[in-house]
Amino acid sequence: MDKTTEGWINGFLGVLIFSGSLPATRVAVADFDPVFLTVARATIAGLLAAFLLVALGQKRPQRDDLVPLVIVSLGVVVGFPLLTALALEHVTAAHSIVFVGLLPLATAIFGVIRGGERPRPLFWLFSGLGSALVAGFAAVQGFSASPTGDLLMLAAIIACGLGYAEGAKLSRKLGGWQVICWALVLSLPVMGALALATLPASWNGIGEPAWIGLAYVSLFSMLVGFVFWYRGLALGGIAGVGQLQLLQPFFGLALAALLLGEPVSMLMVAVTAAVVFCVAGSRRFAR
Repeated sequence: MDKTTEGWINGFLGVLIFSGSLPATRVAVADFDPVFLTVARATIAGLLAAFLLVALGQKRPQRDDLVPLVIVSLGVVVGFPLLTALALEHVTAAHSIVFVGLLPLATAIFGVIRGGERPRPLFWLFSGLGSALVAGFAAVQGFSASPTGDLLMLAAIIACGLGYAEGAKLSRKLGGWQVICWALVLSLPVMGALALATLPASWNGIGEPAWIGLAYVSLFSMLVGFVFWYRGLALGGIAGVGQLQLLQPFFGLALAALLLGEPVSMLMVAVTAAVVFCVAGSRRFAR
């Protein structure tokens, strides 16, 4: 298996794991405050990351690695989860998909700026078309307008795209799982303090599904998914593999249908097929 194919396989596994975040979060926020859920999952993942780094005897990053790690922490550990949680207080989940559809494009742009990649012109055509399909699908579902929510979602996408590209670049030096683990450890003091400050007043009303949701977003969404994702971006190319994120909203909706009994329309199936075509096209012209 060549390096590029291995990268796409790892990237696909990462996206599949991230896709479970949506139904898991929906279940968790039924009983947990969204802000507490955001900081709690980063704290739990940070503690696990610290244990892994110590248990496996990993060397500390060099001084010139600290700034990129801080960027990763601010982008994917703190920025994206917190900004999206705040945005969802102003806009619907369907509206947020409009912006999530721009994430692959943002990742590709930062891959060019920070990673030095140079995709061919047709790559940008397929990438733009895929993003437009996802945004169009969300628009058809209906959404409410909120300047505050839009600005928060736009900031979240920029932060996440930068965090993805920076982490992928650093993964070539440190390794995929090491990057996300060090980023989680760097953010642990702040996220741990916020978790303590936002603890629920009572644990009595929190059901088992909410605990399972918290466990999933802490272990898989915050840690395991990034192990595959950063390895995929590093091996297969930031711009190209990043296009797999176009599938994430549809995987998330499919999982929600299976786990939560939510309906799946024929429009969703048709748009998913078209997005798969765009991802395949972008893969061909990514380099």
